[in-house]
Amino acid sequence: MAEVVYFLCALTSLSCFVLLFRAWRGSGARLLFWSSMCFAGMTVNNTLLVLDKVVFPTEVDLGTWRLAVALAAVLLLVFGLVWEEE
Repeated sequence: MAEVVYFLCALTSLSCFVLLFRAWRGSGARLLFWSSMCFAGMTVNNTLLVLDKVVFPTEVDLGTWRLAVALAAVLLLVFGLVWEEE
């Protein structure tokens, strides 16, 4: 059951990225761009989670990579929020 949740999380993140990116292309609002980049990172993070827990459960440990990607994604969103504030 956990595998299905991991996959659905990756699919949801990808959907959010696509919708936010399309909205940014249509409107040009910078906050939409930074939000879409955050969700791109979350998509990579969730894909790494699927690879780590489902595809290669005992062979490799991608925990550090997942945390680094999640940190980068959140930092992109924080940067976008700060940039919009100025």
